[in-house]
Amino acid sequence: MAHLVAEIVQWRQSLHRVPELLYDLPITSNFVLERLMGFGVDTISSGIGGSGIVATIRGSIGGGKSIALRADMDALPILETTGLDYASHHHGRMHACGHDGHTAMLLGAARQLAVKRDFSGTAVLLFQPAEEGGAGAKAMIDDGVLDRFDIDEVYGLHNMPGLAAGSFGLHDGAIMASSDIFALRLKGKGGHAAAPHLAQDIVLAGASLVQSLQQVVARNVDPIAAAVLSVTCFQAGSAENILPSEALLKGTVRAFDEQTRAKVQLRLSEVAQATAKAHNIEIDVDYIRQYPATVNTPDNVALVSSVAEDLVGKQNVDRRTPAQLASEDFAYFLQKRPGAFFFLGNGNSAPLHSPDYDFNDQIIATGVEFWCRLIRAAT
Repeated sequence: MAHLVAEIVQWRQSLHRVPELLYDLPITSNFVLERLMGFGVDTISSGIGGSGIVATIRGSIGGGKSIALRADMDALPILETTGLDYASHHHGRMHACGHDGHTAMLLGAARQLAVKRDFSGTAVLLFQPAEEGGAGAKAMIDDGVLDRFDIDEVYGLHNMPGLAAGSFGLHDGAIMASSDIFALRLKGKGGHAAAPHLAQDIVLAGASLVQSLQQVVARNVDPIAAAVLSVTCFQAGSAENILPSEALLKGTVRAFDEQTRAKVQLRLSEVAQATAKAHNIEIDVDYIRQYPATVNTPDNVALVSSVAEDLVGKQNVDRRTPAQLASEDFAYFLQKRPGAFFFLGNGNSAPLHSPDYDFNDQIIATGVEFWCRLIRAAT
């Protein structure tokens, strides 16, 4: 196993050097395909959902379920500042979220599973593109991946900085939030700043709207629930003595359940229109629903917890890890099939999406062994 882990570390660092974005993954895809072909897996399918890859491995025991394991392959448009020997060779792109590690660990599991085959059913390994904002999971589902490979359950993990290296964090129900974005376009009559009575003050209206939107969650969402509405962009004006005729506000909304999500969306629109009326201007609301909440199935969380406890000890598995208000497109899989999404501790590293982040190679052995044990337990 030690020799295999050393090789997987090399795979991971090789992938780190050549980060690619969204669906445009020619180097990464070829890397994955070349290794899968050498492992002796039963089938390999490429181009699923654009650039996704699916490998299947049948167990030697017979019967059983088809269990899918997902690894994301894409990187981020971030300039790396780690200074590592294997730092990104692609300027302005880096594996700042650890997808290089996720892919390498699933490749390692594929090799082990193909050699031993000490399980029933079928292991279905999903190498997914475009997790970082491109909804690659949905693209693979829309391309029929769940039905084409008769998938019964689906599992995904993500490394987590700040969680002890090699430990596991789980959460029943919603573990990651939904993610929506909005753009509010304010339009009115501009004019000279010295004669505001002859114009409609778009900046004042925008400032009022920002403050009002901060009350949407505080006074409309059950305090026991959780949601976030953040205005992250306010664009208006070009000169000190001109009242602009247009402004643009942009932001994001996060929630853990559809009822809260819908309520925040409705109240955002209502507050915007009320502000427009109060300031005698027009406001166009553009609200886009992106990833849904990632909601785990309790029975599958229990299985993950049991396997993890056997591997790393009960003291290193936390089933009450706080849910994250970040989002994850693995949610689309969990809307269609039972399963679980969970965290593998990356230790005391830089945070995800930081230019200083790096995946912790010390957790690779744990990740590979966990996937193999989960297949044996789940099938």
